[in-house]
Amino acid sequence: MENLILMLTIFVLAIFVGFEIITKVPPMLHTPLMSGSNAISGITLVGALLSAGAQHTTLTAVLGLMAVVFATINVVGGFAVTDRMLRMFKPQQKTPAKRG
Repeated sequence: MENLILMLTIFVLAIFVGFEIITKVPPMLHTPLMSGSNAISGITLVGALLSAGAQHTTLTAVLGLMAVVFATINVVGGFAVTDRMLRMFKPQQKTPAKRG
């Protein structure tokens, strides 16, 4: 029981620290941080694939499959957000006016 309380305390403190760190990041650093988090999510995806493929029990296979799905959604969504943010920094191309 003490171990559970200790782990729960660490988890809650990690949430608070993570929230404080993320809210203090200046907007110009969001794109590089998103790229870094995409790389970490890719590592998570590899671990999820290994977990799903090990199939020690049915429960571990199901949890591994769920981890693969959620990690894939996270990676794809992260790349979509990063791409959208990078497009915001590109200069607008002016279209030539039509002469008629």
